Amino acid sequence: MTEVHVRDVTKSFGATDVIHGISIDITDGEFVVIVGPSGCGKSTLLRMIAGLETVTSGEIQIGGRVVNKLEPAERNIAMVFQNYALYPHMSVFDNMAYGLKIRRLAKEDIRARVEEAAKTLELEGLLERRPRQLSGGQRQRVAMGRAIVRQPDVFLFDEPLSNLDAKLRVQMRLEIKDLQRKIGTTSVYVTHDQVEAMTLADRLVVMNEGRAEQIGAPLDVYEHPESTFAAGFIGSPAMNLLGAEVDGDGKLLNIAGEMQVPIDGAAHGLASGQNLIFGIRPEHVELARSGDGQDVQVQAVERLGADTLIYARSPGGTLLTVRTSGVDRIQPGETVPVRFPTDNLHLFDAQTTRRLSP
Repeated sequence: MTEVHVRDVTKSFGATDVIHGISIDITDGEFVVIVGPSGCGKSTLLRMIAGLETVTSGEIQIGGRVVNKLEPAERNIAMVFQNYALYPHMSVFDNMAYGLKIRRLAKEDIRARVEEAAKTLELEGLLERRPRQLSGGQRQRVAMGRAIVRQPDVFLFDEPLSNLDAKLRVQMRLEIKDLQRKIGTTSVYVTHDQVEAMTLADRLVVMNEGRAEQIGAPLDVYEHPESTFAAGFIGSPAMNLLGAEVDGDGKLLNIAGEMQVPIDGAAHGLASGQNLIFGIRPEHVELARSGDGQDVQVQAVERLGADTLIYARSPGGTLLTVRTSGVDRIQPGETVPVRFPTDNLHLFDAQTTRRLSP
């Protein structure tokens, strides 16, 4: 049983604070993905778990041990890097076996572990090749095999798919998730790609400027974002986020000063005149075929096959993204009515940007 506990961890480089008191409890066998934009601190947090960066304050436990002062080699973790970090002069077999040779394992044990990992990763026929003779996907499998043979307590992945093309990334996502499910090793995975995060994670840690904005199951974060940052970062295309004000009787939202949506202000604890941020995902904006919606003018259309993305502006200039069926043949320049279903609205405090109940 290997659990990872990150307790109120901070990190500073000189006078610059980059991680601000993050706490995460990762259960045995769980696949946790840390996701966020460049510079949010996600790789720094992963490197602190690995022991490649020191912890300024707080505590990290792996398997019940406090590891703050332990070297990486003493933590029984294995890390898979973005650039593969393979030895170019060594064969695939020797790359996978190198860490075991350093630990002075018996030759027969090393061969057994490497061959077992190679079979799992479909590398059996490539063991005598050099890295330069492999595709990007095969090199990534070798890097993963090198981690597997060590039989670590925890796998750490630092944006391992960034160097692959789009098709390979999809394939490798499936393979990584399937592999983790088979092996059952506790895993922490860092990425800036929210599609990777949504498809791989048992739980997400959404990071922003060194803080954990939200921790939860992927669909929970998608359906109930706790902040405008989480709402805008998770989901592609991003959630529509518009300024709004509660009407005097608490039964209407005036959105961007020009559109209105009925709302039960009492249920949300709203006060008359309160300023909010109104959110709705593009797939929840309805094209009001009956003409009873609010008119917007189509600025651009992206046809993706099964889906069509419509970018439209209201008369007052508010930009709105709508996801609709691929069969729609709406053209730029058209005026179409849209409607906002009340059961798919998200409301956030204008000052704190945090979600308002319910």
